Amino acid sequence: MITFPTPVAETAADAAVAELVAHTKWAYTTRRIDLDRAAGLLTDPHTSPRAGDVVIARVTEIGQHKRLELQTGRRATLFVGDHVGIVYGARYAPDQFLAHLPSDLTTCNLVAAGGLAGQVELAHATMADATSIEPVGILTDAGGNRLNLRDSALRPVAPLSSHRPPTIAVVGSSMNAGKTTTMASLVRGLKAAGLTVGAAKVTGTGAGGDVWLLTDSGADHVYDFTHAGAPSTFGLDPAEVRGIFETLTTQLAGDGTDVNVIEVADGLFHAETAALLRDPSFHQIIDGVIFAARDSLSATAGVQWLRDAGLPLMSVSGLMTASPLSVAEFDGTFDVPVDDTLSLAEAGRAAELRDRALALRGAWVPGTLAAVPHAEEAV
Repeated sequence: MITFPTPVAETAADAAVAELVAHTKWAYTTRRIDLDRAAGLLTDPHTSPRAGDVVIARVTEIGQHKRLELQTGRRATLFVGDHVGIVYGARYAPDQFLAHLPSDLTTCNLVAAGGLAGQVELAHATMADATSIEPVGILTDAGGNRLNLRDSALRPVAPLSSHRPPTIAVVGSSMNAGKTTTMASLVRGLKAAGLTVGAAKVTGTGAGGDVWLLTDSGADHVYDFTHAGAPSTFGLDPAEVRGIFETLTTQLAGDGTDVNVIEVADGLFHAETAALLRDPSFHQIIDGVIFAARDSLSATAGVQWLRDAGLPLMSVSGLMTASPLSVAEFDGTFDVPVDDTLSLAEAGRAAELRDRALALRGAWVPGTLAAVPHAEEAV
């Protein structure tokens, strides 16, 4: 850590840090960080980063990510030599990168446009080499404590028992199966029905695209896991993911919504997703599930998976519905309706799904899931 022998030098150092902060491009993942607390930098290259630590880094080579999503949502073009303010974290994205938390403050990668510093281990064949960054240092406050995303985590504002609106989960067969589009369409329909709608993405990688889409679709209150202090949920143990899920659903309940829509990122085979969907807390809070699939085969397998897990499936949607042939292949396989995005955006259909979720709450009794593995047994 940078230290200074005299108060005069320390004041100069504070000014230097403030100047660096002022001329840094700050990413979406840092939008809840109080940068006025920044007073120093941890610069020892042997320092071990922690998930959520706020780091200023210099761009050394432009690769896959040529733009950085700023706190405002604007995508800023990156240039070699730029200073970026991002957070450390891991990423699991089958269509992009597998990246883990770096072990020190040496050169690493920008692994998500929303502002995540990690070390790439695997990449999809269509990806260019990851953008390279060189950490300048981890920000600290005046007491030498690291600034971390967890510092700004939401605290639950009310117990769910005081107000529990019907809650619908959107889950999918994989990354890019159409989950967020499905969710945004349902939000549109629920708003058209005159309801106050809450939306939250409870797992994934820190980036603002989904939050902005849900906000634009009309949701009255929108959160993601970064509001709960996590830069991403990859690698977290089931208890931590459960805590994020409970924090965000409790927050929405405290907001006084009429109905909530929750997205669980990635596919059913993703470890954190599978663990959460089998967690008793998920079964107690979620009243209905919509499954987003890429094609008829993944829809068939996903419906069976969800039924085996004892989850209250209400509808199938997602990318599959863009293909009438795929819908025809799936139709009749299960007694599950198929909803494309246009139907979900209609007030009547959205209200039906909200009412169906309420009906399932009464008919489906949590605690009768003896055959479902506990979260820690999920793989």
